[in-house]
Amino acid sequence: MSPDNPARNPPAIQFTHASAFRDSVEILKDFTLSIREGEHLCILGPNGSGKSTIVRLIEGDLHARYQEPSPLLLFGEENWKLYELRKRLGVVSDRLQMRHSRGELVADILLSAFFGSIGLPLYVDITEEMLSRVVETADFLGISRLLERSAATLSSGELRRVLVGRALVHEPGMLLLDEPFTSLDIAARRSFSQLLGKLAASGKALVLVTHELAEIPAAIERIVCIKDGRLFADGPKDELLRSELLSELYGIPLKVERRGEVYDFSAERDSPAQAG
Repeated sequence: MSPDNPARNPPAIQFTHASAFRDSVEILKDFTLSIREGEHLCILGPNGSGKSTIVRLIEGDLHARYQEPSPLLLFGEENWKLYELRKRLGVVSDRLQMRHSRGELVADILLSAFFGSIGLPLYVDITEEMLSRVVETADFLGISRLLERSAATLSSGELRRVLVGRALVHEPGMLLLDEPFTSLDIAARRSFSQLLGKLAASGKALVLVTHELAEIPAAIERIVCIKDGRLFADGPKDELLRSELLSELYGIPLKVERRGEVYDFSAERDSPAQAG
């Protein structure tokens, strides 16, 4: 595998003409996408576009309509044991955050990853290797001071870092982050964005799923746009983060300005003709 040139790497996530339904409504439509190991990619689109469906398919909470060949392969395989998959792909989502009891200790949340459980099961054997991985991960994320605290005492930003830690204890090569900035204030968003940069620099591939344009970190190299359950656009960040394309994606006039590695996004005011 060549981390410096992801185009040469094998696919980590491969959708092939995937369709998914909820309550008899087709919410993902003939969707084809390949994400290679080592890529830093953002799946971007407005609310209701199908982004969460893509994440749920990858997590295994939802299944695509059956067909041959398989509509979804993860690291070349159709079927995985969840524990084994987490060694390759870590997932951070609001759904996972809501499942954890706010009364759990942070250390127990991190340890629970080794058992694939929500909460630390009773009567399990916790090895020195597990404890070492928890300490190393907490140190890397800057949350060592939180290990003996209850999750109920944490801010949203601190809890989000804990969930990243839960995904990282397995040392996966790729992280899938579903709307990771939700509920974070300005300071926490900045801190979390810096963390994503640190993760990318450490060699972790990032797949960021968001509807917020301002949340796209500098490390992201490729943008995949989703609209109405279909692939809308796919290409390098510099080519897709343009006013015309994003205005069409979101259905409102948007203005994009670039200053070095930073992109500024703003909604343009309607012209007098539009306003009337």
